[in-house]
Amino acid sequence: MSSQSAAKLRSRYVEQVASDLEENRRRQEELAQRIDQLKQEEALLTDILSLAERYEGFADASRLPEQARGEPTIPRTKGSSTQGSVVRGSVAKAKSDAKQKADQPLLGDLLLDLLAGHHEPRSARELGAELREKHPSRNPTPQVVRNTLESLVAKARIQRHKQQRSVTYTVVT
Repeated sequence: MSSQSAAKLRSRYVEQVASDLEENRRRQEELAQRIDQLKQEEALLTDILSLAERYEGFADASRLPEQARGEPTIPRTKGSSTQGSVVRGSVAKAKSDAKQKADQPLLGDLLLDLLAGHHEPRSARELGAELREKHPSRNPTPQVVRNTLESLVAKARIQRHKQQRSVTYTVVT
């Protein structure tokens, strides 16, 4: 092996080592960012777990506090340093909302009472409109009303009646 070929080989090895080191540094930075993100997610999940433990006695999901419309959620940008504060702010807001909502009757109970006041089957749309009329502070989306009614059906507290594409509900007697 000539000294010229040995120098070329050495030069290639040096280039390869330098490239590998650069790749390792880049990968370490990515992993450090991912670790930060996971720590933020862990903090969020810990807060959610503590909230869930507070509401552990509630059997149905309609009794848990609903997320307020327009409430900030976790941004999906990589390496954002504001994620933790947004998450913690959202959880603090959820806690204060939960305290306020604890004084209100549960949506399922309100819908059950409204349905009990009628002898004929009622649609989710009719029940939602009546709920907003009688309880203006409550403004659930139509999907939340339907989900709550379906959870009452699953618990056998109300019955679902289907006629073609129309679905109505009555109280189980």
